[in-house]
Amino acid sequence: MKRLFSALLAAALTLSLAACGGGGGGGGGATSQDAAAGVDSLVSDYGYQWTDTSAPILNDKGAQELSFNIYSSKNASALDYNDMKIMQDLFASTNVKVNWENVSESVYGQQKNLIFGNASDRPDAIYHAGMSAGEVIKYAQRNVLLPISDYLEYMPNLSKILEERPDIKSQLTSEDGKIYTLPRVEEMGLLEHPNLLFLNKNWAQAAIDAGAVTGITADDLKDGLTLTCDQMAAILAYFRDNDMNGNGKTDDERPMSFVYNNWQGNQCDLYGMFGLNDNLEHRVIVDDKVTYTVQDERFKEATNYIADWVDKGLIDKVSFELSQDNFLANGKGEETYGAFYWWESETVVSNPENYICCAPLIGPNGDQTICVSNNPEVSTGEVIVFADVPNAQVLLTYFDRYYDPLISAQINYGPIGIVYEDEPDADGMLVQKELTGDMTADELRLQNAPLGICYLSDYAWENVVHMEPRAQLRVERLAAYAKPYVPENVKPTPNLQFTLEELNTISSYESNLNDYIRTNLVKWLMNGGVSDADWTTFTNDLSGRTNLSGIQEVYQAAYDRYIGGNA
Repeated sequence: MKRLFSALLAAALTLSLAACGGGGGGGGGATSQDAAAGVDSLVSDYGYQWTDTSAPILNDKGAQELSFNIYSSKNASALDYNDMKIMQDLFASTNVKVNWENVSESVYGQQKNLIFGNASDRPDAIYHAGMSAGEVIKYAQRNVLLPISDYLEYMPNLSKILEERPDIKSQLTSEDGKIYTLPRVEEMGLLEHPNLLFLNKNWAQAAIDAGAVTGITADDLKDGLTLTCDQMAAILAYFRDNDMNGNGKTDDERPMSFVYNNWQGNQCDLYGMFGLNDNLEHRVIVDDKVTYTVQDERFKEATNYIADWVDKGLIDKVSFELSQDNFLANGKGEETYGAFYWWESETVVSNPENYICCAPLIGPNGDQTICVSNNPEVSTGEVIVFADVPNAQVLLTYFDRYYDPLISAQINYGPIGIVYEDEPDADGMLVQKELTGDMTADELRLQNAPLGICYLSDYAWENVVHMEPRAQLRVERLAAYAKPYVPENVKPTPNLQFTLEELNTISSYESNLNDYIRTNLVKWLMNGGVSDADWTTFTNDLSGRTNLSGIQEVYQAAYDRYIGGNA
């Protein structure tokens, strides 16, 4: 692939092509007879086959004469994809030659629109494409994107997944009934519950011994501890007022901490004390109805209660300003965290053995539930193929191999021989190697795994690959201390497909709505709560100028189609 957009002239051409609809060659220009003839030629000339998913896709002649150019952003720590062992192994097993052009995520963000507009100098596909539903519709209508659903007969792995999982098919299918992107599926049941509450048991023991908290004993200080909000407030007050880490200071203890509005370890579980299954979008499905927590009067009560904890110093005010990296850095070395929200203590603090995992807090009215996040375990828009790619069947059959669970594990974590042992265990499952040297598991993974499209679900975890020890620990903790506290009628909002008209409504209003809620909420939490008058104004604006009701109708219509397609 030629270097993209090295001169202003190319950029100008890009804009011109985009205005004319782009995608010179278009999608669907060839007849079905032409397509069949093309496949026959691939079979006869290059030994193309797609039915045996363990055999090469092309013969040696095909490996020499056919190739594809794929553009992809990558993590800064990752090797060039051309140098990754998993990519070299895929070539050895498929005979499909891929030339990767890697760029940083920021460069891709800058070049994305130019790439899509410039039909004369495009790659064959984009990996880590990050396509939104609106972008898919826009470029599909311009015949820039290849309708992948027209080629599913050449993709046996993905076809089987879509047949067995209509929910995934529904999330991929656009308004015109076609599929234009390839998904990433990594299902461990983690993302729905991004928070767990950890408590410093040694500090809590000191609070009990001092008589600062009643109703619990030292024997209760173990995983699964259930505390009322009053008990937690008393413990946090003791942490605030005493030199808990014994360094001679009483002002460096952080009673309760989180990372405000972070994707994990955030403030949302605190709203569970008032029976609200809140999340960062404040949108959840209750009894199959799209519900916004900010429309509930309990949200006002909860906000004022939490704001009181902030005002009293029970919640560290820095929690509203810290980045995730700073939060994690502050937990290392000398103990300063009394209680915090995260997935595991092992990531946050230097002495995780000093912390226990608690059940959700019981609120003043007896409520006990937690956040239900809308973070999806099925990601759409991961890979697109351009409509004018030659030999599209071969490229899609190649991508289809990524959905084999054995390949998926290596795409997602790293290859056999580097991340996984050369030989499986007695059950025939991949086992991660023990770490050697100074490299962490995350560093080894990021260096050697391209991530992206894969299919890792129950079958893979039970038959093909062992979960990472950290992931297994999270699964066990969430099963014990999170999932039992969510009502059966409450679910996260899944990935939804919208019509063009619906997308126009969302693009016109949703960003302003989110900004309005976010601005008011952080102000209230940091400054003592929300007054009756301010709450009245807020609720009036939600139903008025922010058009929450219109946005809610759009999500409800899309969700109704989603459950209808999965019935």
